[in-house]
Amino acid sequence: MSLSTVSLAPGNVSEALLEKYNTSGPRYTSYPTVPVWKDSVGPNEFKAALSSVHQNRPTPFPLSLYVHLPFCMERCLFCSCNVVITQQKDQAEKYLGYLFKELDMSHQLLNKDHQVVQFHFGGGTPTYLSPEQLRRVFQHLTERFNFAPDAEIGIEVDPRVTTAEQIDLLKALGFNRISMGVQDFDAKVQEAVHRIQPVDLTEAMVKQCRELQFDSVNFDLIYGLPHQTVDSFKTTLQEVIRLSPDRIALYNFAYVPWISPHQNAIDEATMPPGTEKFKIFTTALEMLTQAGYLYIGMDHFAKPTDELVHAYDEGTLHRNFMGFTTKGGSELYGAGVSAISGLTRHYAQNQRKLAHYYEAIEQGILPTMRGYSLTDDDVLRRDVINSILCRGSVHYREIENCYDIEFSHYFKDALEQLDGFEADQLLNQVPDGFVLTPLGRIFSRNIAMLFDAHLPKTAPEKPTFSKTL
Repeated sequence: MSLSTVSLAPGNVSEALLEKYNTSGPRYTSYPTVPVWKDSVGPNEFKAALSSVHQNRPTPFPLSLYVHLPFCMERCLFCSCNVVITQQKDQAEKYLGYLFKELDMSHQLLNKDHQVVQFHFGGGTPTYLSPEQLRRVFQHLTERFNFAPDAEIGIEVDPRVTTAEQIDLLKALGFNRISMGVQDFDAKVQEAVHRIQPVDLTEAMVKQCRELQFDSVNFDLIYGLPHQTVDSFKTTLQEVIRLSPDRIALYNFAYVPWISPHQNAIDEATMPPGTEKFKIFTTALEMLTQAGYLYIGMDHFAKPTDELVHAYDEGTLHRNFMGFTTKGGSELYGAGVSAISGLTRHYAQNQRKLAHYYEAIEQGILPTMRGYSLTDDDVLRRDVINSILCRGSVHYREIENCYDIEFSHYFKDALEQLDGFEADQLLNQVPDGFVLTPLGRIFSRNIAMLFDAHLPKTAPEKPTFSKTL
């Protein structure tokens, strides 16, 4: 089914339904999710996993690269990323020395036969680096890895600290996608989350990127922030629509002060309650789709000409640690502190603390902190969950043909719960599977959780995941 033909009117949603499904749940950038991974899986196991990829995929395979730069000049209170707040720029030069050593180790395990089809530079704030440092990072990568001529090369930028010179350089180096953190244009909201970013600052950077003809300019927004209301976010959305980014990620604010203690500085009483928060999202859904954007799923929107839309229509949309992606089938290698790698049958995460990351590199070993090797059951369930999130449907015969199972027997417990979701108008059961309704696409994480064998049977006192709505 073409995405452009999918109806999106969620209808009136009762407070009881919201309360029923507004639970904590994974975003499924991996399955199994990170809390399941094991500290006992370290550098040796990850090195063996990289070798096994070559054995199982003897022909050159596509490669995705992610590099993490952890530094930020100041703390945004909404952020739960792994960042280091410092204005001592010499820290970045020290970090690059270790990063380059890690890349030197990894590229020997991932030889130049494998083309890099996707590269993402994230953080933190990658443009914390000087133009000269940015040039060295990209040169180090391109000298060791074989970038495809049409590779997707993206970077996250903060318009408050990114200079026109840096944007010019990024274009000259070959970057073709820019993702800008916006979150919200409302001054009161910005003050509450310690991120003052006037509209004209963002607009000037969008204008420069358009003049330089970047393939894609994307915005990150967040709903559920302190002092947000439906009306205030409408004003933000009007500005966003006027600036016309190619993609929009509208994230649910993950308020997890027990994981990110700096969020205790946010007055919880100022955050919109569940019904208001959901209305903020559905208002955004309505305004963005009326403006011509298509709803990819969960928290992503894109213009009809975008590759994400084409991938959805063709059934090739995929999900990994960078969110929705058109690069399914590629092996993902992550470099830098806390970076995550996602191979076909193995996950690994680098050390989260700089001191531990540096220590591993000094010992000449990969800085793997934890990881996970997928079982056959994990691979099967990952495909089902990806189908829910990336296609909005599951067709049992397709899964049965791939895995030689009887779907109704293998997933008996999950299928027994579908009736309740259908009664709540979140999905429709069809002879060979089920299809999510417009409302169900918004609740897709809840439906995917039915097929997650690793979720705890009882909710922990302090949830590991953010709220699903």
